[in-house]
Amino acid sequence: MNYLGSGPYCYANSLAMILGSSAPDPSAIEVLTGSPFGVNLLGGTIPFFDPKGWDPSIGIDAALECLGWVCDRWSGGTAADAKKYLLAVCRNGPVLTGPLEMGLLLHHPGSGRAIGSDHYVVVLAADDQSVQMHDPHGYPYATLPIETFIAAWEADSIEYAKAPFSMRFDFREVRRTTVNQALSASIPEAVRWLTVESDGNHLAGADALDKLAEQIDLGLESKQHQHLIWFAIRAGARRLADAGRWLREIGLIRPSEMADRQAQLLGSVQHSLVVHDAAGAADALRKLAPCYEELRLELSR
Repeated sequence: MNYLGSGPYCYANSLAMILGSSAPDPSAIEVLTGSPFGVNLLGGTIPFFDPKGWDPSIGIDAALECLGWVCDRWSGGTAADAKKYLLAVCRNGPVLTGPLEMGLLLHHPGSGRAIGSDHYVVVLAADDQSVQMHDPHGYPYATLPIETFIAAWEADSIEYAKAPFSMRFDFREVRRTTVNQALSASIPEAVRWLTVESDGNHLAGADALDKLAEQIDLGLESKQHQHLIWFAIRAGARRLADAGRWLREIGLIRPSEMADRQAQLLGSVQHSLVVHDAAGAADALRKLAPCYEELRLELSR
């Protein structure tokens, strides 16, 4: 059965809003970004259930390419530059902005400090005083003072942000394609992501999961535990479930079954970690460890 419900799909939901009636389901966009096809342990300690070297900005570009869309981009400069440019471009249509520092988006209850968590929103309008946005975290037509928005948009706490104030705008369809054609075209890139290997203490694939299982056995640090139970597991399990759904849609039945199995294994870790069942969590992750290589081999056929 396909999963329906809320989840941390901010960039996929934002891109779907931008593309409007031409957009596929956000679950398909997420698969097109390549995010389900890997796992990594950043710095040997922080787990992400997406490929080593991947980030949402790379994923957005990949999805747009497969779907036959292009857009203009801008980033960098000062806060004054960003404000001036945002006011200019949003007069011509919605703007996809991100990464932003989620902890500094002050319309979120409990916010007010940087937490190193990235986010993407669609800016609908802006003037010298305020920004109006569709925030896919559950806040349509959210409004912030523009200086508050810019502070979050600077994203200096987001590790993968190569420059502050990143935005995409003026989206144009240059090639007509179907979602199934786009997904089929994305498979070689999925295989490439599944091929990425560990580098130093930045671990990938089975190395990452075996190391994480070992750390769970020894006792996680609070930061690791909170990251896993509040974000990483649910994001990763949903990505894998959606990969299973859309691989099945394009006729890749065996890879679809494998992705579904991965989703089930990872999804089972949530309860184990919440109730501090270290043995159960570590066992599921060790069973998951070889699955990424098995999926790579199957998709390479």
